[in-house]
Amino acid sequence: MQGDVITVERVIPAPAGVIFELLADPAQHPVIDGSGSVRKPKASAPGRLSAGSTFGMSMKIGIGYSIANEVIEFEPDRRIAWQAGSPGLVGRFTGGRIWRYELEPVDGGTRVRESWDVSRDHQRPLLKLGGLPERTRRNMERTLERIEAVLAGR
Repeated sequence: MQGDVITVERVIPAPAGVIFELLADPAQHPVIDGSGSVRKPKASAPGRLSAGSTFGMSMKIGIGYSIANEVIEFEPDRRIAWQAGSPGLVGRFTGGRIWRYELEPVDGGTRVRESWDVSRDHQRPLLKLGGLPERTRRNMERTLERIEAVLAGR
């Protein structure tokens, strides 16, 4: 992995506002997640994200764990990003990666750009090693495919 950001994109035949609403709903994250690791939002998660929102997610990669997210970028119908971390003491040593979605209206729909940004992650050097960056890229491509499939089914 060169640099600190991996980005994938796909043109999805849907309006940006419809895609944005899907991304801003934490209950939909397990449905669209291409990695299979996102299980469900914590009970305290808001029904719709907004600037500064915090929301927890139950996750599982081998073992179950929780992450705490904070929405750090929010421009309706254009951009949403959250920074993932771990609650409590563990959060001082793990987390910090940013998941970002940028939406751009184009002919035929919306260009959706998903980014995995580890520039502020406490484990940045470890995350850039081995097969994790390429696996993350493939999972992000699957996420964009799933977003399109979910919207096609509506």
